[in-house]
This record gives sequence, structure tokens and C-alpha cells, in this order.
Amino acid sequence: MEVLLEIAGRTAAVYVFLLGCILLFGKKELSQLSVIDLIFILLLSNSVQNAMVGPSTSLDGGLVSALVLFLLNFTFKSFLFKNKALQKIMEGSPVLLINHGEFVEANMQHQKITTDEIMSSIREHGVNAIGEVKFAILEPDGNISVISYEHGRHTIHHRRKVKPVLNQ
Repeated sequence: MEVLLEIAGRTAAVYVFLLGCILLFGKKELSQLSVIDLIFILLLSNSVQNAMVGPSTSLDGGLVSALVLFLLNFTFKSFLFKNKALQKIMEGSPVLLINHGEFVEANMQHQKITTDEIMSSIREHGVNAIGEVKFAILEPDGNISVISYEHGRHTIHHRRKVKPVLNQ
């Protein structure tokens, strides 16, 4: 039983450490993985496995570790749902990328989003030119919302996900 409690404690410590690192080095959303992101995640998960379960290779150890991860994740998400101030800090807020047909360069640089990525996103929404875009907004979940001008009214498009950077 003592070994299982140690595994639970190790798993919790690794979860909190990784959460802190992700918040420090990049946004929590990994909605569109590049090859580099995928390799990073695979290697990261492999590198922390032993830190969580230690020398234990038992089924019990693995199940306890997985259960602790599920419980921590559920608890943390529930806490964020109830605490809007912390939610904003952890998840960020929408960022304007295009304003009335003009790139907002400072926001693009801060979010590390290239012109090509934004142009690809607006083309995915059937918009051909930046001048047709009233607003493009990087949402906290990684989607880029595109609001375009169309015959005197605007149309809202969604779906392109990128990895936003937390507001610092």
C-alpha cells in the first residue's frame, strides 16, 4: 500500500510540474500538432513515466498512476470552471489578428503566428483576400474565427486551430 501511495504522490508531482511547464513555455491547447509537437509529446510522456511509477512495473502501479491523473485533471478542470479569474489566466483571452483588413502585427508576434498561417486560415473559410476580412480573432481554444465582409453584412467562420501563447 505504501508503494501505491508513493506512486500517487509522484504522479501528482509530475502532473503539476508538466502543467507549470506548459503554461510557462506554451499554450495548453495542442489542437493542431506538427511533427515536432508530436515527437515532443511522445518523448515527454516517455521521460516522465519512470518519475511517476518509480521502479514499479506492476499493473496496480500503472492503474494508480492513471487514476491519479484522471482525478487531478477532473479536479483541476472543475476548479477552473468555478474560478473565472484563474480560468482567464490559465486559458487566456481572444486576440485580434486582423482588424478591418489589416494585420495586427504586435499580436501576431506575441502569439507567434505567421502571415501564412492566418492567410491559410482565412482561405479555409472561403475568404480570398485580407481586405475581405473584418476581423480575425485567435480564440482561447486555438480556433481562428474569421468575420468577413460580404455584400454589406458580415459572415462568421470558424475552424482553424493553432496554438495560442498565454498572455504574459
